[in-house]
Amino acid sequence: MSEPIEISEQSVGQAVEVALAAIAAAQDSTQLKAVRSAHLAESSALARLNASMRTVPNEQKAAAGKLVGQARARVNQAFSAREAEIVEAEDARRLAEEAVDVTALASRWRPGARHPLNLLQERIADVFVGMGWEVAEGPELESEWYNFDALNFDEDHPARAMQDTFFVEPADAHLVLRTHTSPVQLRALLAGELPVYRVAPGRVYRTDELDATHTPVFHQIEGIAVDKGLTMAHLRGTLDHFVKAMFGDEATVRLRPNYFPFTEPSAELDLWHPTFSQGPRWIEWGGCGMVNPNVLRSAGIDPDEYSGFAFGVGVERALMFRNDVKDMHDMVEGDIRFSQQFGMVV
Repeated sequence: MSEPIEISEQSVGQAVEVALAAIAAAQDSTQLKAVRSAHLAESSALARLNASMRTVPNEQKAAAGKLVGQARARVNQAFSAREAEIVEAEDARRLAEEAVDVTALASRWRPGARHPLNLLQERIADVFVGMGWEVAEGPELESEWYNFDALNFDEDHPARAMQDTFFVEPADAHLVLRTHTSPVQLRALLAGELPVYRVAPGRVYRTDELDATHTPVFHQIEGIAVDKGLTMAHLRGTLDHFVKAMFGDEATVRLRPNYFPFTEPSAELDLWHPTFSQGPRWIEWGGCGMVNPNVLRSAGIDPDEYSGFAFGVGVERALMFRNDVKDMHDMVEGDIRFSQQFGMVV
């Protein structure tokens, strides 16, 4: 308790005046709580005046007690009245903020959408199913033999380097995150059932940085056909039907000589895109060629009796120039607004 104050009309009146001013100035419950602590609690001026009654002579106690009692009653009444005003105002404000307009339209549920990459991947697969092909899948964590050796990649081939391939520890396990879906094609050949007409969609992994045109995880669709008497003409006819189904009857393909370890001869696949946003033009899309005899031998198939062709295209790249998507970030960031603009049809 602080030191008592001498009781007089002046000291009591001053304490009351200060307390009433503080009560009137309080605007909310927090400020009013501070006023209670400062002007009504045990350390307040009025409480100290009340404590000073011990030092008042007996003949003056009645008058002094009446003066202090009336002062404290006045301040308590003012505090209670202001507290009631503030509580009422705060309740009214809270009700206004929480009010519900029962005449307003209900918030509508907005459905999500499947990712356009999945839709496009399925559409491509449907084109080949319509030609009598089968859809095959395989593991994304693949052995180095399936991913490279059996596909005629030399041990010193650049694609095996750490800057291109994700190797999985321990190193002596010889496991990689597949860099293409070609191992699925090889597994189809190893199953031993000929002829084979398989298309393999799926995720693949390479150590690229994410930017507008690259991503370390992307999607490919690769196809392989192995039968008696297949030639480059069959490959060209298959791809020509494929691009017309995807881009319209005016689309066509162009094969430019190239090199791939698992095909010989090999070609770069270009397509003539008649409705490209930047105008009709040739666009590089993927690679293709006749299956290398070494690959057929690794699967136990006699290359003198059977021949085959294979091809591979990128799904992200197809979405970019087919649907005018300009940035790879849009495909991987998971913003539902990106998928909703395609609906359920790509």
